[in-house]
Amino acid sequence: MQISEQLQQHPLIPVITLNKSKQAKPLAECLINAGLSIFEITLRTEAALESIQRIKQAFPDALVGAGTVISPAQMRSIIEVGCDFAVSPGLNRELVQIATEAKLPYLPGVSTCSEIMHAHALGLRCLKLFPAELSGGIPYLKQLGSLFPDLQFCPTGGVDLKNYKDYLALNNVIAIGGSFLAPTELIDNGNWSELTRLLERIYR
Repeated sequence: MQISEQLQQHPLIPVITLNKSKQAKPLAECLINAGLSIFEITLRTEAALESIQRIKQAFPDALVGAGTVISPAQMRSIIEVGCDFAVSPGLNRELVQIATEAKLPYLPGVSTCSEIMHAHALGLRCLKLFPAELSGGIPYLKQLGSLFPDLQFCPTGGVDLKNYKDYLALNNVIAIGGSFLAPTELIDNGNWSELTRLLERIYR
């Protein structure tokens, strides 16, 4: 499955930072019960890879990806643990090559027209706009739509409860990513009831 197909089916992507792998399963259960079945686990902590494995084992039908993939070693490690997709904050030809060879759906980050043109030359048609708000937000994406009509974007960074629907309303936005869907503070405290209430406000 291409990354665009995954995102089209799951337009809300919780960007998750797990400090303890034991929180992975209850978090995933909470998100799945709310209607989310795609997760981006950022590689910002030592618990990330084990957390990915735990979620995949407990919920094999969920789409579990790795975020903040910035090195070839990280890309290879997430392939080994069975990630369903990968996300990076920037664009790197070697990472694109590794993901392509492994047939791993990949969403590299871009923020400038030069980076977008480079990604386009590499054959990529679905990209992460990061950091979305600081890069120009919705007005910038509208401009990109006229410049690159065959590209789709997943804005992340500054996307929150107040603006995510406005982003999703754009023709060239296929999905959004945000930590607001799974706040680290709630995860660290195991506050699943509050997380459930938050998700209910989003999905009501």
